Amino acid sequence: MAEIRPFAGWRYHHDQAGQIEKLTSPLFDVVSDKQREVLYQTEYNSIHLSVPQGEHPAKLARKKLDQWKKDGVIVQDRLPGIYVYFQHFSLAGSDQTYIRKGFICNIRIYEWSEKKILRHESTMPFSVDDRKQLLHETQLNVSPTHGLYTDGEKEIEKYLDESMKAPIYESEDYQGVRDVLSVIQDAKIIRRIQEIIYEKQIILADGHHRYEGSLNYMKEQRKNNPEHTGSEGYNYHMMLLTNTEAEDLRILPTHRVVRGLENFSEEWLLKQLEEDFIIKTVENAPDVNEIILGKQWAFGLLIGDNAYKIRLKPEKITEIKWNFPDEVKALDLTVMHYFVFEKILSVPGHKQVNARNITFQRNFTECLREVLKGEAQFALITKDISIDTVKQVCYSGFTMPQKSTYFYPKVISGFVFSSIDDHEFHTPFDSCFQ
Repeated sequence: MAEIRPFAGWRYHHDQAGQIEKLTSPLFDVVSDKQREVLYQTEYNSIHLSVPQGEHPAKLARKKLDQWKKDGVIVQDRLPGIYVYFQHFSLAGSDQTYIRKGFICNIRIYEWSEKKILRHESTMPFSVDDRKQLLHETQLNVSPTHGLYTDGEKEIEKYLDESMKAPIYESEDYQGVRDVLSVIQDAKIIRRIQEIIYEKQIILADGHHRYEGSLNYMKEQRKNNPEHTGSEGYNYHMMLLTNTEAEDLRILPTHRVVRGLENFSEEWLLKQLEEDFIIKTVENAPDVNEIILGKQWAFGLLIGDNAYKIRLKPEKITEIKWNFPDEVKALDLTVMHYFVFEKILSVPGHKQVNARNITFQRNFTECLREVLKGEAQFALITKDISIDTVKQVCYSGFTMPQKSTYFYPKVISGFVFSSIDDHEFHTPFDSCFQ
């Protein structure tokens, strides 16, 4: 069902590759302002292409890209391949080491209605437009989105393991994760991987804005191209694919932080919550994470110097008026966004994607710091989500609220870039993979 193809990637010249750790960068939607300012100081860091500066950032990225190509800072591989990408990581509080194994390829862009690539989160229009504009100017996929396929046989993994015997890059990233890249250019193996993936639906784990930016750009180009054939570079998108059946898939919670509300007070919020939630004081704020663990519709509330556990009264779940199937209504995040953000804060569901009062924070300690320092009015602490829940939502045809999942670790930018410029997208070897 999902068509993938190898590509001739653009990578840093070997003169630069020795310092690859200084050239990689976090994804556009997770890089902090502080990280950006530091990374901008490195002349050839990939941040200049993925999150460019300036009054017209996309045009500046194009100018830098052209210069880098001209100067040989980045060069295109002669042979197309799929790029094997392993991430070695541990989780806080554990000594166990995981290896998330995947491969980077080009995947044909599909409309959501085709149900070949499934989404589970809603997107924010301004971020989608930003990514589309950058793609339009640079004709380059700077970082792969993250897709999931399901294969209990795990046949692809044996090809990935073999490739990793000859890595191209190895570095430690900003997450403390060891990232390793290799490449498969054997046509027979690539065709076999294509066959396996063709039978699968792909769940979009991370990168909804980048994928939707590519989708919108494709539709725009298709409309304006009377000679459209479907083989043009704009019909494809760079994606990392990993197996849902592997034991290295981790989804961490993303908390909500609220600021800038007028006439706000702790007393007012607690009074509003009393109608729908059971509220219990938590003496030690850091204990909130453990207290809500395993409890349906339970959240931590950090506000002022205080912390609470709030849990929806069971009989209230039937009051959700959103047009969702029962399994989506029963999600913790649906409960939060309906009863807190729509009902109490009066932000309708369809406007929450653009609500600048609501921000997202993965780090619990940062949530606590912002609230204690008065930089935020309150924070809602959530629990992690299982991959089974993500699958359930995808197959329902509906989506979760934005930033519902945080697949860990994040992919990095800078290992390999994929051009959609037809002069660079097509190679003399394309027929080997069709």
